[in-house]
Amino acid sequence: MNDTPGKFEVIGRCGHARAGLLHAAHGDIETPIFMPVGTVGSVKALAPDDLNASGAQIILGNTYHLYLRPGDDLVARRGGLHKFMRWDKPILTDSGGFQAFSLSSLNKMKADGVEFRSHIDGSKHMFTPEKVISIQRNLGSDIMMPLDVCLGYGATQEQAQAAVKRTTEWAARCRKAYPAGTSANMLFGIVQGCTFPELREASARQLMDIGFEGYSIGGLAVGEPKHLMMQSLRVLDPVLPQDKPRYLMGVGTPLDILHGIEAGVDMFDCVLPTRNARNGTLYTSEGKINIKRRQYAEDDGPLDPKCGCYTCRTFSRAYLRHLFVSQELLAFRLNSLHNITYFLNMVRGARKAILEGTYAQFKAEYESRYPEEDILFDEPAA
Repeated sequence: MNDTPGKFEVIGRCGHARAGLLHAAHGDIETPIFMPVGTVGSVKALAPDDLNASGAQIILGNTYHLYLRPGDDLVARRGGLHKFMRWDKPILTDSGGFQAFSLSSLNKMKADGVEFRSHIDGSKHMFTPEKVISIQRNLGSDIMMPLDVCLGYGATQEQAQAAVKRTTEWAARCRKAYPAGTSANMLFGIVQGCTFPELREASARQLMDIGFEGYSIGGLAVGEPKHLMMQSLRVLDPVLPQDKPRYLMGVGTPLDILHGIEAGVDMFDCVLPTRNARNGTLYTSEGKINIKRRQYAEDDGPLDPKCGCYTCRTFSRAYLRHLFVSQELLAFRLNSLHNITYFLNMVRGARKAILEGTYAQFKAEYESRYPEEDILFDEPAA
């Protein structure tokens, strides 16, 4: 266990990009960092030893899903999520706010919280700010999120302003339910405001007045153009505290992450590497490949000659293609292990480049791998 949980140190900069160290209860986290998503207490297809081999320092759990199954009380009786899933490094849990957005057909937003029906059995439940803190304390996560209101791209300024107001009110209630210094767990505020710069700044300042151990940036990668996502991040960079970690929620692709790092973000998560792995899309030093293509049927080379993961050290592209087209379960594990390792190697490389003052060159090399995506970050001509 860490003796100084909650402390964040910025140890190097390159432009607005930061290399830092976040001290969490279950260990230190070197930033920038990518966090694999373990929705129900498991990163799909990977065991803790796979995650350790990939270099994972922190993973996510989902408050909504773990509350419904197996139940946070059951997890608490087993010593918390770390012991339950046999993961001894930090865990971050979200609040369920995004599920209220993504499963909106099952939910009803109220002033006091979110009423919803379980997607499993249709049973009715209510998440209040105090309830989500109670659930996350039962789970024992190192970093907790307050209940928030997430809107999709296209919301009006009036709708976004109302969402910011409610998010701030709920954040204050979460902070009251879990005062600073209560235990080693950290509570991050969540900045909302859609793609309206003035609302993003107002949301951040309101949360800073409440005071949190870190600041998450929510409500992005929900359909908006990438240049507008970046505009929101650039607005927040000079506003958010320099001595607190910043977490861009649910983002994203390799270039999303690298552009986010350039804008001063420290932490990222996304289901993309594991979901794409299960669909046969793999990230390599040569760009993305789809392993099910016939061109790999007799390719005896490694998946990625520049990767040292177990998958790349051991198996050929031909074998990986065979596993995938044969629908063998091993394909899920080997593909997921590689993609997670790729993302973690990327953020480790980014950290090194920041400390060496070469981040622009590092980012440019990755941009050359994904030219079709890179152009999406360009602002349209006036």
